[in-house]
Parts: sequence; C-alpha cells; structure tokens
Amino acid sequence: MRTALVLAAVLAAAAAHGAAAQPSEMATAAALEKIGRLDSGPTGLNAVIALDPTAMEQARNLDYMRRDRGPLHGQPVLLKDNIDQANVPTTAGSLALIYNVPEADSEVAHRLRAGGMVMLGKANLSEWANYRSPHSISGWSAVRGLTRNPHVLDRSACGSSAGSAVAVAAGYVRFAVGTETDGSIACPAAMNGVVGLKPTVGLVSRTGIIPISEAQDTAGPITRTVADAAALLMLMAGSDEADPATREADARKANYAEGLSPDALKGVRLGVLTHLTGYSPTTDKTFARALETLKGAGAEIVAIEGFQPDPQLNDDEGLVLRTEFKAGIDAYLATVWAGVGTRSLDALIAFNARTPAETVLFGQERFELAAQAAPLTDPAYLAARARAKRLAGPEGIDKLLADHRVQALIAPTTSPAWRIDLVAGDRFEGSASGLPAVAGYPHLTVPMGLADGLPVGISFIGPAWSEARLLGFGYAYEQASHTRVEPAFKASLDPAR
Repeated sequence: MRTALVLAAVLAAAAAHGAAAQPSEMATAAALEKIGRLDSGPTGLNAVIALDPTAMEQARNLDYMRRDRGPLHGQPVLLKDNIDQANVPTTAGSLALIYNVPEADSEVAHRLRAGGMVMLGKANLSEWANYRSPHSISGWSAVRGLTRNPHVLDRSACGSSAGSAVAVAAGYVRFAVGTETDGSIACPAAMNGVVGLKPTVGLVSRTGIIPISEAQDTAGPITRTVADAAALLMLMAGSDEADPATREADARKANYAEGLSPDALKGVRLGVLTHLTGYSPTTDKTFARALETLKGAGAEIVAIEGFQPDPQLNDDEGLVLRTEFKAGIDAYLATVWAGVGTRSLDALIAFNARTPAETVLFGQERFELAAQAAPLTDPAYLAARARAKRLAGPEGIDKLLADHRVQALIAPTTSPAWRIDLVAGDRFEGSASGLPAVAGYPHLTVPMGLADGLPVGISFIGPAWSEARLLGFGYAYEQASHTRVEPAFKASLDPAR
C-alpha cells in the first residue's frame, strides 16, 4: 500500500512538470512511468518495494546544477532494500522493519547522492537477503511479495538482489545497487541478463547496510552494461572511517571507466574452471560459444582440470555466517529508530513466530541457529574464518592463477532460471560465486546469451583489488559478443500455459 500511494504521488509530480522537463526530470519521469506500468498488478514484476517521494524534486534540483554535472549526474538509481536511504524505509523485506525509516544515508547512498544521482527508492529483495531459511524463495519478501523475471514471468529472478537486477533488466533504470554475501549479486544479474559486479570486500563501505557477514558482505553495481558498472563503482568505492575493512579502498580504487577497451583481451590467458560447467547442456553450449568469442578477441583459453574446492569450505562458511550474523544484526538493530520494536535477533525470531504472513512459505531455521552462535571471540569461529579465507584465497583463487599462469578465472555464472515453485522452493544447479565470496575477491558476471530461452552469464574472477582488470575483460567480451537480450515478458516457456 505504501509503495502504491507514494508511486501515485511521485507520478503526479512528474506529470505536473512534464512540459518543462529537463534531462534529470525526463530520466526520472521515464523510470517512474515504467515502474507504474510494469511493476504492479497480477503479473507485475514487483521489483520496487518503496519510492522516494522527493525523487522529482531531486531531479529538478539537479537540473539547476548542470554546470557541476558528473558522468552520472541526474541518473536515477535504485538501492536494494537492505541499504539505508534517508527518509525511505529500510526493511530487508520484513514486516518487522516497516517503520525503520533512517534519518541518514548509508555511506553508499551518500556517495551516490554526492555524485549527482537521483535516489529513486528501494528495490525488492529476497527477505533478509536469503538468510532466514535454507528453504527461502528467491525474490520473495513479506513486504512486497514475489519479484518476477522479466524474460519469463514464471521463472525465478534469483536473489537476493532480485529487485535490483529485475529493475535494470526491465529498463526501469540503468543503475541499481545490490549486495552480496555469496551469490546475491551474481545470480540475479546472470538470470536476468544484466551485468553484476561483486567487488573486493573492503572496496565499498558497508556502513548503513543490514549485515550478514563482516567477512563476506559487500555492495556492488548491477547495470545494463559493463561501462555503466565501471561508472557506478567509481562513485561507490572508497574508504570510510566507520568501516575498518575499507582502510585500503582509497589507495586501491582506480578509474574503472578509463581502462575499458575492446582490445583488453588480446594476449590474455584465461583459466576455465571446468568443475563449474555442467549446470545444464544448453548452458554448456552457450559457454562454448563464449569461449570462441573470447578466443576471437585475442584471449588464450586454458582448461583447469581436476580442481575441486576443499569440502571444509562449506562448513567453515556456515559457521562464519551464523556467528557474524548474530553479532552484526544485533548491532544494526540497536541503532534503528526507537519505535521499531524488534531490536535484536531474538526479537526478530519472536516476531516471525507470531506473524503468519512472515512464515507462510518458509521458516526461520537459520535465524534460530544463529541465535545459538558463540561470540566473535570463539576460537572455533576464528579458526574457521582464517581457514576459509586461506582455502578460498591464497590456496584457491591465487594458487590457480599462479599455477596456470592466467590473469583471470572464467566459468558460467549459474544455470538458467528455474520455474518458480512456492512449495518446493528454489532449485539451484550450481554457481561460480563460492570461492570469490569466501575469499572476499571480485567477481564480475556479464550476459553471454540465452540457454533454453533464458539468460545466462559468464563469470570473470580475479585476485583482490582486480576490479579494473576484470571490468576490462568483461567490456572487451561484451563488445565482441553483443549477447545481452532485452526481456520479452513471456508468461511461460511452456506452450500449454
């Protein structure tokens, strides 16, 4: 209801100023028109969870400031709804936080606003960033419902940054921000046929973002093109005194747009993670075509055979996430407006237990396990965190790059989108996200075409702080392949439906 009311008010404001619209106003009004036309109703995409009622006012003010325009001046941007934006609720999709209206921007929102972007509002997400239950439904939140894939409406949008990816794919906006702990940018970007970048943990501030894991969380760009991802990352990246993980960010950030060249793949050795093929026969065929495109652009392809991640990684990652989620969510909730009644993990668990709308589709098993987690000083947790980082980073990605003398690792990002099943839940067939997520290293996914009529992506994975190189590789592939497909908004791939 809140989204519908705010949308009506913002659309009315846009219409009232249409005759004298300037560039920022025009871009913002166009975004709002598409949201009004495509986002709600029985087959709506449900990608937007809340709109900023000041969006058109922001746009008009930015048009008056054109002399100070930067590259993204006046462009509307949507933030995933676990990222604080002043005067717009931050809910993580949960009814427990519908009155959580922050007075101040997160550091990411502050940087985008300072860069002249129109803060349009919030994108829907998998509730609690897909962490409440192992049986959660990607793209579903109790606040907004189910986000749908604009390519085929009965297929998953993946998650947890579902709304951010769908809003970009459907053309609401060119720019959105997602967050990832493990796969939450990569999967929705790939399944919706857009570009997604999970940066090195520590390049982008987490201040004002609802946490899961201090070791793995980061925000990142979701955009239509690699050049747009590079431009958005330029605004987002940088050190923040409130987030110690970012102490190296100012020294490590680069001019990401400046290094983009269609010749960036010439003479480059790329290592194929063969253990990440086999999601589906059609995905493998699409990936084989992508490899030929990479070769045509000058890359040398090296097959990396026989590698399998250490099985200890899964157990270690689970322990780290449980332990850090409990500490992180309690710390975040302690800072929210005093009128929000759920101010701890225990309070969230109690709220969900007495609120049927929250648990109608799945439970809160991960919340309940996290509530029993040991403190951050626990030796078992500290050992698991150190071991996981070592196995995924120095003894994983770094060793593969060195042993095979390659500049980046590549693989299909994940499978095509599965059919939505609210009873059986998600059907993941595998993902390239695990190693870079646990290592805290960057992971870029770029559209590589269709498999079974559905978008799939190609992943470029590198060592810490290699965003500029990966964006260059992704850009050169994008320019050589031209494989991004506009959504068709099909009801189903099943001719009988």
